[in-house]
Amino acid sequence: MNHYETVFILNPVLSETQIKETVKKYEDFLVSKGAKMVAKEDWGLKKLAYPIQNKKSGFYHLFEYQVDGEVIENLELDFRRDERFMRYLTVSLDKHAVSWAERRRAKLKLKA
Repeated sequence: MNHYETVFILNPVLSETQIKETVKKYEDFLVSKGAKMVAKEDWGLKKLAYPIQNKKSGFYHLFEYQVDGEVIENLELDFRRDERFMRYLTVSLDKHAVSWAERRRAKLKLKA
């Protein structure tokens, strides 16, 4: 199982319940495919650097998880089909990135 991190931007016109349903849907999708969720973060509404689909902001979310590589293709296919998603990026984390992410999460816990 490889370690992955996915950041996605949801359309800003969605309601709070629609955002929660969308995030839950894709978290459940990953878990149903055998993924182990390491971390999940809601970064909230952020201003975009440039307009996407004539929108100047979007709701950012991050998933960090461990899963087999074949699942990523299906996940991104669903992202492309879902009109609620404006952008997404999935990256495979090496051991250095995993340790950096752990340190970042620990630092965020201290601030909270």
